[in-house]
Amino acid sequence: MYEDEWATERRRLETSGHLSGPDGLRSRGRKLLFTRLLDVFGAGLRATPLYARGQANALDLRRVAFDVHLPGLPPSFDGYRILHLSDTHLDVLPELASVVHGLLDGAEVDLLALTGDVHGHHAAPVARSAGLLGEALRGVKVAGPRLAILGNHDSQGVADRLMGMGFDVLVNRSVAIHRGAGRLVLTGLDDVNSFYTEAARQALHAHARPVGADECRIALVHSAEMADHAARAGYALYLAGHTHGGQICLPGGRPLVTTLNRCRHGAVGLWREGAMIGYTSAGVGVSHPPVRFNCRGEVAFITLRRGEAPFR
Repeated sequence: MYEDEWATERRRLETSGHLSGPDGLRSRGRKLLFTRLLDVFGAGLRATPLYARGQANALDLRRVAFDVHLPGLPPSFDGYRILHLSDTHLDVLPELASVVHGLLDGAEVDLLALTGDVHGHHAAPVARSAGLLGEALRGVKVAGPRLAILGNHDSQGVADRLMGMGFDVLVNRSVAIHRGAGRLVLTGLDDVNSFYTEAARQALHAHARPVGADECRIALVHSAEMADHAARAGYALYLAGHTHGGQICLPGGRPLVTTLNRCRHGAVGLWREGAMIGYTSAGVGVSHPPVRFNCRGEVAFITLRRGEAPFR
């Protein structure tokens, strides 16, 4: 399933001294400095009562549900339900697994879309993250495919684990779902924040042709950083994560940091890029320090609707 060329290049990028994005290479040094500053901040926070409050906030997940109106959606997909999860990072805060299970147990959807960062600690066993995710999802009923993509915390080995759990891991390729005469095309990219290659752009534009009345296209990308490319290629919907909604935000939910290098308007929630609608999940889990302030984690149920509607 995974071409040797992609696997070789992914391993090279994972061990290189640079991070790769759509606008070129950047040094890992800046990210390492940011990580060190977070470690210092987390150590200081741990010594205060705010740490316990922040962890309680991180465990206070919400279940959001909303409709997305897509003018080109085939009639046969009107009412199609997607469960969108991102940035689970369950090895960082394992208690979240039972919280997610409680929110999702018995849920019935047509598609499960997991938009990256299953893993959290780079040095932790991948099996730990995948096992906790399996526990969290054990009560979900999915009528159609379970699709996943990789995030910047996910090594090549995460793809193997997800496939073993029944996910179809989309690495710079597309799948089509048919209902009657209608077709829903979903394109999933490898992480474009840290492991971008030209194969990601090529995968998006492989379907860049006039969209017929019987087809609608959805992009699954870990971050919003390819939104402009996807909009130009004719995608109707773009699902992402990566930012954790900011994780630590100002009152009112304004993120202090988004870790986006481009397309920053897609940092959280619903947004637009040209005619395309985007949604960036606030994520299920957290990175270090494992706290949230003014920003709740979430599981999102998205129902596709045919036709125009005012954008909220």
